[in-house]
Amino acid sequence: MTELACLLTGHSTTIEPGEHLLIEAFDVPDTMVIELIKACRDRGGHPHVAVRSNRVMRALIESGADVQIEAMAGHDLHRMKGMDAYIGLRGGFNVNEMSGVPEDRMKAWGSLYMKPVHLQQRVNQTRWCVLRWPTPSMAQLAGTSTEAFENFYFDVCTLDYEAMAGAAAALQTRMNATDQVHIKGPGDTDLRFSIKDIPAIPCTGTHNIPDGECFTAPVRDSINGVIHYNTPSVYQGSTFRNVRLVFKDGRIVEHDAEVGAEHLGSIFDTDDGARHVGEFAIGFNPYVLEPMMDILFDEKIAGSLHFTPGQAYEDADNGNRSDIHWDLVLIQRADYGGGEIIFDGETIRRDGEFIVDDLLPLNADRLKG
Repeated sequence: MTELACLLTGHSTTIEPGEHLLIEAFDVPDTMVIELIKACRDRGGHPHVAVRSNRVMRALIESGADVQIEAMAGHDLHRMKGMDAYIGLRGGFNVNEMSGVPEDRMKAWGSLYMKPVHLQQRVNQTRWCVLRWPTPSMAQLAGTSTEAFENFYFDVCTLDYEAMAGAAAALQTRMNATDQVHIKGPGDTDLRFSIKDIPAIPCTGTHNIPDGECFTAPVRDSINGVIHYNTPSVYQGSTFRNVRLVFKDGRIVEHDAEVGAEHLGSIFDTDDGARHVGEFAIGFNPYVLEPMMDILFDEKIAGSLHFTPGQAYEDADNGNRSDIHWDLVLIQRADYGGGEIIFDGETIRRDGEFIVDDLLPLNADRLKG
């Protein structure tokens, strides 16, 4: 915990003397929060703490009136504006805690609270890092014992992110120079789009722990074809499996899923931006290999990519605005059906392995050292 706290306040959020750090902890042991307080103070910073409970948050949201949610957002937005940095520790005893909350309340929470406080203020105006906390619930999703999952968690969270940053620079350079992207994968995945002139941002321990991705955004109306995600997802309290999306000129025109299809229409009708994509990212964390239905891990899976309906990030902005940001993951390793990522006619990754010389250091065997 001490090592992780030092990583989060040092490498991730780079707390400087006199700066204010908000620590928001959901169902996390007090001992970890205290380690973060100490680490922040050791760097001369001023820690602030919000201790949350997922069960309590459910009770607030499921029957909360708009005026109540707006008041909560107003208070928390005022505090967020006074912060230089933010660390979000997100534990949870039940991954489906929000299941059954009325859809209109989830949408209200997204638009009236999450959008102004987090998507607009925290994401764009603070140095931030968000991470999960290992719980028996997460161990169950990963198919391991609690002890084994805790060991895995601390291995993946404290790897050499400085070395990863050096290797990711080459991918950033390639993405910044690329116009046309072609994605092939299992099922009928065959997708084409442009990323021309939209910045690529490597993520190597500064915004998420665990980390390991490089993201940009597609030119909003350039997307055509089909993507068939092969990684399960939990979103707004519901579980989805084998989501399939069809795009025409940047817009989702067809959608289906093996599990959760009945919820897709409501999500993609949240607003106009929900039917467009705000992020395209390539994942390469060498320790994260299998889905565990937790997006902060799954979007970093080695050999994966995610293609995200909803809000774009301002630092890789294609102009898309939405109250949702739903990271959906496609794994292209051979054991998941294979696939290719092609930049301007050149295959850079095949079956989850980078095959061009400048990107070889991003393969799992090299990142593990």
